[in-house]
Amino acid sequence: MNHTVLLTDYAWPDDSIERNIVEAAGMRLVSGPATPLPAEGIEALAREHQPSAILTCWAPVSANAIAAVPELQIVARLGVGLDNIAVDAATQRGIWVTNVPDYCVEEVSDHAVGFALAWTRGLLRFDREVRAGRWDPATARLRRLAALSCGIVGFGRIGRATARKLGAFGCRVLAHDPHPVNDCDGVESVDLGTLLSRSDVVIVHAPLTAATRHLINRERIALMPPGGLLINVSRGGVVDTDAVIEALGSGQLSAAALDVLESEPDVPAPLRTHPGAMLTPHVAFSSDASLIELRRRAAEEVVRVLRGEAPQQSRNAGPRRIPVT
Repeated sequence: MNHTVLLTDYAWPDDSIERNIVEAAGMRLVSGPATPLPAEGIEALAREHQPSAILTCWAPVSANAIAAVPELQIVARLGVGLDNIAVDAATQRGIWVTNVPDYCVEEVSDHAVGFALAWTRGLLRFDREVRAGRWDPATARLRRLAALSCGIVGFGRIGRATARKLGAFGCRVLAHDPHPVNDCDGVESVDLGTLLSRSDVVIVHAPLTAATRHLINRERIALMPPGGLLINVSRGGVVDTDAVIEALGSGQLSAAALDVLESEPDVPAPLRTHPGAMLTPHVAFSSDASLIELRRRAAEEVVRVLRGEAPQQSRNAGPRRIPVT
């Protein structure tokens, strides 16, 4: 069978890695635009090309898109989170859903620690001031990272890597996760309220699910010691943006370091103008090495499934070929 693979979108200059892998396997790659289309656009592409597999980066793969392709076998995420894929709809129709869960562990944890260091050492603030013609070291109000407590919300692969790196700086590390945290030296497992109340720096590594949407809200930010730092390198929806803006305005947070936003790519004006906001455009996952690994492994997973093999990184129960009615 001549399989078609639909690449919905991509956050890199071209589709060469995906294309080379798919075409070397004797299959056809069709690419949508680099910038992700809305759900209706992806549904139209699915209806037009009838792919056996969908590779998606940021674009939404809805239940309608899945239903439009009777012979669809796999939806593969070029990334970790699955919040842009209708996983339940795919599972119901016996379609594999996969991701690449561990390609950017070092990058995202580096990004989180980098934000913490930028805050404790005043790197962004002083860079801005020097560029504006002000040279005033007497205004420094810097912090010793080793004297601080850092709380990690979500203690999977990336959270553990962040804990390891923070531990090297000598700071106290607390962690909260739905699963027990009992095998990581130097990390204290606590409930979420305790973590927030005892942490000068709170780092969010939680996935976005119905249960974690706005997990960090007004009430929980209020539990933090005044003047702390909130870092989010997971998904924008885990943190209530309005609550962060209010906390920056009141001084409850002295800074917020956000690689992700609920409204991305739109950035609320109060964040763009606040001196305590450190903002990056959802790039914590990215490096030369991580992108090559991500693209290669996601494309190889598609080829594997279309050759009749089981995927290596399935995120659902696997295929139960249900007749399409």
